[in-house]
Amino acid sequence: MQEFVRPLQGEADPDTPLAKAHAILLQAYQEPDEERRVQQAHHALTLCPDCADAYVLLAEETARSAKEAADLYAKGVAAGERALGKPVFEEEAGHFWGIVETRPYMRSRLGLARALWALGKRQEAAAHAWELLRLNPGDNQGVRDILFIWLLELGDDAQVGQLLERYADDATAMWLYGRALHAFRSEGDTPRARQLRREAERGNPHVPAYLLGKRPLPRRRPDLIGFGDEREAMVCAADQMAAWRTTPGALAWLDHRIR
Repeated sequence: MQEFVRPLQGEADPDTPLAKAHAILLQAYQEPDEERRVQQAHHALTLCPDCADAYVLLAEETARSAKEAADLYAKGVAAGERALGKPVFEEEAGHFWGIVETRPYMRSRLGLARALWALGKRQEAAAHAWELLRLNPGDNQGVRDILFIWLLELGDDAQVGQLLERYADDATAMWLYGRALHAFRSEGDTPRARQLRREAERGNPHVPAYLLGKRPLPRRRPDLIGFGDEREAMVCAADQMAAWRTTPGALAWLDHRIR
């Protein structure tokens, strides 16, 4: 189904400072020279300090640490909030991504969440991810996969359960194995947990070998993956490795050594 996209009222005027700044940013992202891209981002901010995407570009191109990235993304979030105005957050929550002007804000906030996670501010990062899903439950950014991995690592079974309930139809290896792990954590080696493990193994039988160390993970993540293929298994295992290893008995259970 084609995504429904609409502009905010009054935001389609190409002569506003924000629209001009966005036009410069579009050119910047097509510019092959990094230094020139950074210059264009700064120029966009001189035209309009509410250009959130300029901060996103600066975070991607100039940040030398997670702290610097977080600071730039936070400025992008603040710029997006100013540009959109408070009523938009109250009136349009639930289908934010369908309004094109919200996207710089959404990109800034996801970048901020990732940077906070890298800084060890994990609860704060997860809170930002939850808010992104509240604003856009259709999740065009793939936030739910990121949040799912984070919550499994945090061991927050209550929030994992909430996320699983919200996206009950997700059937990628990430979610199949995450459901099985969550069931084992919550219930132990129950018939339901074993059933979820069987469903995960049917969905992608390659994952256990990577989680159990029987096959080495590649140094570089695959660029493309397919449902049920070995590349999907590599990505799933890499993302969930910490959660499985820190759950007592989970790897033995996955290996069918717990009866």
